[in-house]
Amino acid sequence: MIPEPQAGTDTAARIEKLETTIAFQDQAIEELNQALALHFKEIEALKRELHNLGSQLREVEAHPALAPSPEPPPPHY
Repeated sequence: MIPEPQAGTDTAARIEKLETTIAFQDQAIEELNQALALHFKEIEALKRELHNLGSQLREVEAHPALAPSPEPPPPHY
């Protein structure tokens, strides 16, 4: 015959362990959610900066007078 598990203490301990695990997982999920939101904001800021730099580069390329002059070749010894 298979022994029946203790109904009171074993089940209560298992439930308490599960509740503790869930609480830690909830906290971890919240921290990950906050980090993800911050990363999305940073990505959006970087996209705007990249767009602005691309616009500036196209503007400089469109006006050769604004482009930096080529460097002279280095002297040879």
